[in-house]
Amino acid sequence: MKKQSMAKGFAILSVGTMISKILSLVYVPLLTRILGGSEPLGVYNVAYQIYALIYVLTNAGIPTAISKLVSEFVATRDYKDSVKSFRMCRTILMLLGVSMALIMYFASGTIASLMNFPQAKFAVMALSPAILFTSISSTYRGYFQGNSNMTPTAVSQIIEQIFNLIFSLTFAAIFLKEGVAQACAGATVGTTLGAFASAVYLMVTYEIGRKKGIHIRNPEGVRRKSNKQILNKIINYALPITVCIGMQNLGTLFDTSNTKTRLLVAGFKDHKATSLVGNLAQYQPLINVPITVLTQLAVVILPAISAAMAIKDKKTVASKINFAFRLCFIIAIPSAVGLSVLSNPIYKAIYPSSVAGYRIMLMGAEVLVFMCLLQIQTSILQGVGKLYTVTIYSLIGVAVKIFTNYILVSIPNINVYGTIIGSIVGFSTTILLNYFLMKKSMRVKFHMFRFMKKPILASIFMGGASYGVYYALNFVLMYITKVSYMANLVALICAMVAAVIVYAVVLIVVGGIRKSDMELMPGALKRRVPIKIMAIMRK
Repeated sequence: MKKQSMAKGFAILSVGTMISKILSLVYVPLLTRILGGSEPLGVYNVAYQIYALIYVLTNAGIPTAISKLVSEFVATRDYKDSVKSFRMCRTILMLLGVSMALIMYFASGTIASLMNFPQAKFAVMALSPAILFTSISSTYRGYFQGNSNMTPTAVSQIIEQIFNLIFSLTFAAIFLKEGVAQACAGATVGTTLGAFASAVYLMVTYEIGRKKGIHIRNPEGVRRKSNKQILNKIINYALPITVCIGMQNLGTLFDTSNTKTRLLVAGFKDHKATSLVGNLAQYQPLINVPITVLTQLAVVILPAISAAMAIKDKKTVASKINFAFRLCFIIAIPSAVGLSVLSNPIYKAIYPSSVAGYRIMLMGAEVLVFMCLLQIQTSILQGVGKLYTVTIYSLIGVAVKIFTNYILVSIPNINVYGTIIGSIVGFSTTILLNYFLMKKSMRVKFHMFRFMKKPILASIFMGGASYGVYYALNFVLMYITKVSYMANLVALICAMVAAVIVYAVVLIVVGGIRKSDMELMPGALKRRVPIKIMAIMRK
């Protein structure tokens, strides 16, 4: 099996994720336009959140357990048990996928009504087959990731998003004449077809590798594990991970239902409350771009740390933890600053019919820093075996988040912004608990908050530069062209390019990017970095 370093694996997954998220950013505004605004998008978003919860309950634990198990077996050269554990997990997940798909289909009406969005029923029904196909995909992704081969996962993500974009928009437009509920159901067809195409690609890739004899035999002296031992490991790994991620998604789902209910208590009419929930649905895909990139870092770091722990290599564990925290802040902090500073022009470009929603982005962009840091912490603690403790801390954070939202959203002057404040308070609670756990239980030297300083400094310069470039260029273009949308779009693109350049230069000057980080860059791009820039970088 072809192995990749943690940095290279992250780079490959990041490219795949960025491509799929760019497609997603194209998808959401087009879908909003087809459905007719933020109110019907709120219905679609609720259906998708229900699907996301069932997806997590089905797929969060076992694929992660596969990744962790396979990486441990490969590190100890027990290659046969790595394949056996994968096959056992594949059987379990396929049975679980069929069961959850049936439950989702037949309980769709009840679940949608409990969410205060009964019109989401058809969309939930249409999404149910996707659970089975994603179960198959997740099994193979976990196996490839455990073998430190991230390419199949990256390619499958792109395939999935291409199918989603094409077929969801097509069927949403076809079914629109039947009503909004039917159009929302049509908008989910691409998700199912994309999951199916992704599963087929991963299965074919695995079979090609198997026929080429990539799976290595065990060397002499390696002790095999019994089926019972492997099954116990799967359960011990999968159960707490499923509960941890599942409760986070359940908290998000409850928030959506609770947000609308509390908005009604605050005095908003039903259609206005639904529209505000739709505005939240527009904001989420934008902050999800950097979040999902760093989710790939969490995906890569779990098997890497698990493998190092299996052979008791504490130096490697510490190195990978520090690398993960440093990279987390290098990506998350400028992303939050950029999305906040350019929130208004971003909404004008992507959601021209609902520009008022940019205020949610202006306030809420910093949430992504907390979410990214929490994901990295969780993967590290799961990698070193603190599965149950990190799950309990996650539940505490979710409870704090829900309670804060419940209080704040019902205050008319705060309304939906209460969900942002609640997210920050809830995530901060879990982050602090995780940090103290890491300090107390991990006998390796690591740094977390120290890595924030340089990205914050570089982001301040970046934010000022992007703000100045945008508003100066937009003023000039408006005077010349008189076409506000094109002037905004061109000025926004130039401001984003300026932001990337300024951030990179300042970060290099202050020592935030090192020569070793160049491993993350494609060879062709690395060769284009000026020699003078490379010379001032630290090793």
